[in-house]
Amino acid sequence: MVEDQVEPSIAAASSPPSSGAPAPTAAGGSPQFLLRPRREPFEHGLLPIPKLIFSDGTLTLAALTDKLLDRSIPSPHRVDAPSLADALQISLDYARLALDTLASVLPSEPDPDGTADVHVLVLFLYIQSYKRLVPRPHKDSAAIADVWPSTSAFDGYLSALSPIQLVRSNSRRFMPSQQDEEAHQLSYLQKHMANILTLLAESVEGEGDESLVLTMERFEHLGFLLHFSEGIPLTQAAPFFANSDPDMPAVPVSAGQVLDWVVQNIVASLEHNAEKVLAKENGLQNSSDLDVAMTDACLSHTRVQSSSLSPGTSVSSNSVYSTSTTFVEGVSKSSVVKQPCDIKGHSIKVLNCHDSVIYILAPLRYATIYGCSDATIVLGAIGKAVRVEHCERVQVIVAAKRICIANCRECVFYLGVNQQPLIVGDNHKLQVAPFNTFYSHLEEHLAQVGVDSSVNRWDEPLVLGMVDPHDSLSHPAGVSDVQAESATCVDPDQFTSFLIPNWFGADLPQSTKDNPFPLPEIYGASQQKKNSNLIDIQQAIRNVHLDENRERELTSALHVHFKDWLYASGNIRQLYCLQAD
Repeated sequence: MVEDQVEPSIAAASSPPSSGAPAPTAAGGSPQFLLRPRREPFEHGLLPIPKLIFSDGTLTLAALTDKLLDRSIPSPHRVDAPSLADALQISLDYARLALDTLASVLPSEPDPDGTADVHVLVLFLYIQSYKRLVPRPHKDSAAIADVWPSTSAFDGYLSALSPIQLVRSNSRRFMPSQQDEEAHQLSYLQKHMANILTLLAESVEGEGDESLVLTMERFEHLGFLLHFSEGIPLTQAAPFFANSDPDMPAVPVSAGQVLDWVVQNIVASLEHNAEKVLAKENGLQNSSDLDVAMTDACLSHTRVQSSSLSPGTSVSSNSVYSTSTTFVEGVSKSSVVKQPCDIKGHSIKVLNCHDSVIYILAPLRYATIYGCSDATIVLGAIGKAVRVEHCERVQVIVAAKRICIANCRECVFYLGVNQQPLIVGDNHKLQVAPFNTFYSHLEEHLAQVGVDSSVNRWDEPLVLGMVDPHDSLSHPAGVSDVQAESATCVDPDQFTSFLIPNWFGADLPQSTKDNPFPLPEIYGASQQKKNSNLIDIQQAIRNVHLDENRERELTSALHVHFKDWLYASGNIRQLYCLQAD
């Protein structure tokens, strides 16, 4: 297969992992520092644009690198959107989209001028050939049968691609586990590391392995794809750069030596993770094992009111395996609130939650919503990227830099986004509307993560195709030729504001007191009309002169209708949640 092509000059010259420098180990024999993939490029950095996907190893990308270096802004070599569009023969809009996407997954803050380092851009383009893991069957399908329907509400052509059935599968499937995904990403990097290093290396005089070398600066670019679990920089951990004099240029190292070291560390991490999984399956897990559910850091701010949560699917966060992600998983018929003191790390994943209301009122970099149904999910301020995938009948209210929506049905998105919403895959009956809520710390959180409330491109969705080439799932023949469905705008008469209870205590003078994203005129006028009608009704009731019995009857009737609405809408659970506060 073309995907297996590896640069022979490095792959052939590199020795087996066992012959390289040993990976650092702890007293117990396990690696002291574990090499991890950076998950962000693989989760939020893949674009289903065919001209950005190169499956011929280094054949095309090596020539592209030279072309970009010739056209780049010198010292350091950086590329802008027009140069990228010309080099790849793509539209300027697609070039800007590629650079914006790359900027959203960089380990450091991007340059404000919208340019990108050529070598980091080439790594970004290389991993566009990555294919995600197939969604896994749930370990206890019967436990979730009452919250996740077994058949789609839609029939007809392309029903095989529904998010409920998840592509011609009769069994319910869920997001792959953290350890499975990371092992898959590490295996991909191990397989392609020779090619990746070839794209970063410089040619010098010599034969075979000695003709390609990496400077410390080029080696540091690997930090876009890999990092050590303890936050140790790659150059500090690598024996060939660890003791370099900061005042002197480090001596370049042969690409083969770098390959041996990187692959050996990847193998050590994969073996360590496999041992952990095996120990867990044998019942030998402890508090530091993978996928351990942790007690919330600030329980007073997390409210879960439910009797239907299955064991092991409560609100949780992984302790060791992913130290930068908080999980809200398996919540059913409940209300959950997460504030900054409840959040572990800089990202959150809301997975397989049903018939619930989830509030994430904290400044974060990344957010993922996967496999949810009949839920309302509020994301306060997301500074890098949001991905919503395989959801049905979900309302998402989010203020973010950017959002990607994939394979969703009958969902409504209330957006405050600085970039165009991306719509990927088989989506049906999606609606978008302007952002419609606030809480007292919202503007503070927006400022912390760099979301500009004066820019909202909620009504400019960009559809990128019916089939995602990064999906490992098979698709019926002819699907790629079908026109993908975009989103429609919510009717202004159906637009309503969403009220978030004040869980942050007393308001301060600088507290947010209104929606920071200005409403379009037509939506603002609709809101004013509804508010005016409400005031008129309230005044009319006050002006009615009734005797005591009739007044009691009217009050009773209003209470009955309001109570009926609470039960019919499911909002009664939120009242129970507030009562428990």
